[in-house]
Amino acid sequence: VQLVESGGGMVQPGGSLRLSCVASGFTCSAYDMSWVRQAPGEGPEWVATTYENRGRTIVDNSVKGRFTISRDNSNNTMSLQMENLKPEDTARYYCARGAFREVMARRDYWGQGTQVTVSS
Repeated sequence: VQLVESGGGMVQPGGSLRLSCVASGFTCSAYDMSWVRQAPGEGPEWVATTYENRGRTIVDNSVKGRFTISRDNSNNTMSLQMENLKPEDTARYYCARGAFREVMARRDYWGQGTQVTVSS
């Protein structure tokens, strides 16, 4: 199982970024997939999940209306579109296989992460 994130960077408040995750070693369509973030000195924070069943998605209240999670099963990829970014969104963002309980319990199926910094 391998998960590789890309798309992070530095952006000003109010800006946008699109994170991508390429999965290999398994078929995304058979699994729930999530984004998790971790700020320096803080514990991991679940951000969003796309469910394998009917493609339902859910995002944390802190990013609702600003972040959109999606998946492309044909390419075995997942994305996180982030709009109206705030300084408090600064963190390392990880792609993870599983839904909330699985990804927060262990890091076995996390990628290496991509850094997002929101600063003026």
